[in-house]
Amino acid sequence: MKTIVFATNNAHKLEEVRAIVSDKINIVSLSDIGCHDDIPETAETLEGNALLKATYIKEHFGYDCFADDTGLEVEALNGEPGVHSARYAGEAHDANANIEKLLHALETQRNRNARFRTVIALIANGQTTCFEGIINGQIIEEKHGASGFGYDPVFVPDGYNQTFAELGASKKNSISHRALAARKLAEHLKTVRP
Repeated sequence: MKTIVFATNNAHKLEEVRAIVSDKINIVSLSDIGCHDDIPETAETLEGNALLKATYIKEHFGYDCFADDTGLEVEALNGEPGVHSARYAGEAHDANANIEKLLHALETQRNRNARFRTVIALIANGQTTCFEGIINGQIIEEKHGASGFGYDPVFVPDGYNQTFAELGASKKNSISHRALAARKLAEHLKTVRP
């Protein structure tokens, strides 16, 4: 089984991706390789940030790796918070503050269309490949549910009547933006020599 580094410090993301691809790939974390660096995310796109993180690990630690960046893109806000989703309400990465700011920005909006978009950048065997996953949905007016993280309590995916935070990890991991991108990654890795 191939071992690969997932360049993240986010335990929720690590858990999600491991659950999606664990039977195909042995995923190790940044702490597993002794990386405790604060990897810069200074790009203006999700693709750019994912590539920055993967490139950093490859250059500094030498491992084949992948990294992701995810954004919530809200139609009525011209795609915001987008690449700034984690820091929407400030550098503290405070999920509740981010949600409050988002709901305040949408108070007068009838259009609640939004989408989660994940981009995974993989650097393996000297090649760089990107994978994208998108799920469309709506932003509701108040938080519902206790599972998940980030904007999950206010995002209802199309075709469902519950938020990601109400659906639970198992269901979310089967339909989410990250799941879609991670499945593409896993399929690609089957074709890559160890």
